[in-house]
Parts: sequence; structure tokens; C-alpha cells
Amino acid sequence: MKKIAKFTAAFAIIGSTAQAGCGNDPEPCEVELGSYHIALPDNASSDIPAIMFLHGAGGTGNGSTRPGSMADTANARGYAVIGPNGLQRENTRFGPGWSFHPARPQQRDEMAFFQQIADDAAARFGIDRDQIILGGFSIGGSMASYIACQDPTAFAAYAPVGGSFWRPHPTECNGPVRLLHTHGWKDKTVPLEGRPLGNGTILQGDVWYAMGVWRGENGCDGLRGDTFDTSGDFWVRTWEECDAGTALEFILHPGGHGIPRGWSTHTLDWFEALSAE
Repeated sequence: MKKIAKFTAAFAIIGSTAQAGCGNDPEPCEVELGSYHIALPDNASSDIPAIMFLHGAGGTGNGSTRPGSMADTANARGYAVIGPNGLQRENTRFGPGWSFHPARPQQRDEMAFFQQIADDAAARFGIDRDQIILGGFSIGGSMASYIACQDPTAFAAYAPVGGSFWRPHPTECNGPVRLLHTHGWKDKTVPLEGRPLGNGTILQGDVWYAMGVWRGENGCDGLRGDTFDTSGDFWVRTWEECDAGTALEFILHPGGHGIPRGWSTHTLDWFEALSAE
């Protein structure tokens, strides 16, 4: 656990040369089920922690790995950023996305895909397989939430942004998690309470309900959070009276549907605090 703190400190003063492809290759890395992009910190060799970040509807994996993206912050702190590519979805105008909704047709086994990427990145680039955060934005955040529910041990921690479960909500998951959920107070695309789409044929979920599912899985004693912090740019509530080894934090920011400035820094701070325990 302590090696992350040492690794981060070592890279904090080193600049980043984030790539949008497969390391020094401009083309994405290929695995059996698809492809991914990766941005590596300078002079990295082994035991590299990482954020695997799932893009929103119509995006691509290099959105989080190209220069000027979250990779700048993550690489400077010694983390790699991995950007998987979603598949072009059928019968939609929104472009590439994820088979995130368990009640709808699945184009790909996304869990298997992300596992293939993690294993390939570990073998090819020295990524520490046990220190990967799975995050995502919008439906990428929904996908990350469903992966966390399906197998909480698949990744070291989860950090969905602006996306969560859809209706019908899962009533339970497969064990406790370490999860940080971030959402915009004024989000109208994925409102906190959800909304109907496709003339009511598909319904976004309720984030408040999702937090209740996570509280139950983590064995948290209370419904409300145990600590609150509104001193910075985010409104943070944390559940601390929960089972050992779990973590649950809920962040609201005053914006809409987007990744707020400072999210990468807060998420890495959160993750490193967990790893230091």
C-alpha cells in the first residue's frame, strides 16, 4: 500500500508526455475484445498505478489520454491513464458506448473486455494490476457502477462521474466496494433523480437510491453521511461507520453534466488516503 505514496512523490515533479495511442505507438492497443489508449508517466517502468476511465456516449478512449486531458494531472503524479474504446451501438445516434444496462441487449462482455485491458496493460506497460481505479463519465459512469456491482473486487476502487444505475435499480450487489461518486447539482442530462428516455422505454436511475445500495453493501450504520465538507469546490459527504476495508464518498459540485475541475486531484487524493490506511 505504501508504495503508491512513494511512487507518487517521486513523479510529482516530473513532467508528462501523454500519448493518445498505445504508449509510443499512435494507434490504440488491441486486445481480443477491443482496443484502448494509454498515457504513461515519464520514466515509468513497473508497479504503475492507473485510472481506467470510460468515456461517455459518442466518445472515444483517447479523450482521457491526450495532452490537456486528465492525463496531465494523473501522469504528473505517477499514474497511467487508460482509455478503453466503446463499441458503435446499434439503433442510436449517439455513437460509441457501452453495454451498460443489464436488462438490454449486450454487444460485448464489458467486464471481460476491461479485464483483458487491465491484464494487457500490466504485461505490456508494467501497470500494477491491483492498483487500478475504474472511473467513467455519464454512461461510462453507469458502466463503472455496474462493474462495481457485478464484481467489486475486479478493480481497486471505483469513481463514476455523472452516471449511475438505471431503472430497474439493482436491489443488491455482490459485496462491499470502495467507491467515490461525483455528480453535478444542476445536471439536466443525467439528473440526480433520473429521467425517462426513448418515450419512456428506458429510465435513468436515482443516484440517491444508488447510494443506499452502496451503503447496504458496505454495512454502513447510518443513512446519512458521517462527515461533511463544503469548504472547497465540492460538497463532500462520507460514510465512515461502515465495514472495514470499504469506502464510500459522495461528491456534489455546483455545475451540470460534466467532469468538474479538480476531480482528478480529489480522486487521487481519496485513493491514496485509502491505500495508506
